[in-house]
Amino acid sequence: MIQWTALQNEGQIAEIIQLSHSVPCLIFKHSTRCNISSMAKARLEQNWSFSMDEIKPYYLDLLSFRALSDAVADKFNIYHESPQVLLIRDGECTYDASHLDISVEELAACYAD
Repeated sequence: MIQWTALQNEGQIAEIIQLSHSVPCLIFKHSTRCNISSMAKARLEQNWSFSMDEIKPYYLDLLSFRALSDAVADKFNIYHESPQVLLIRDGECTYDASHLDISVEELAACYAD
């Protein structure tokens, strides 16, 4: 089961970058009004196989924190999409996926690299 940490302020971006040097961090950007986003979130939650020591998951509610979502996109130099996952390792976004491309299997493959 995923133990989400809510991403709610820009100061947390720096915390994620720092933490990502010891454990990869996942940011899930979720639109609470979007059925595809809800499906992607449910697929992650149903298939999650990582411990908190392997990947630290963060949840970003796009409707409540759109400016923060834009700050994440700017910081990691990625195009904003919704839903979207970003895997942060050693301070960099090493993997991102959106919509139905979001899967635990893909994350596991990236994690193993």
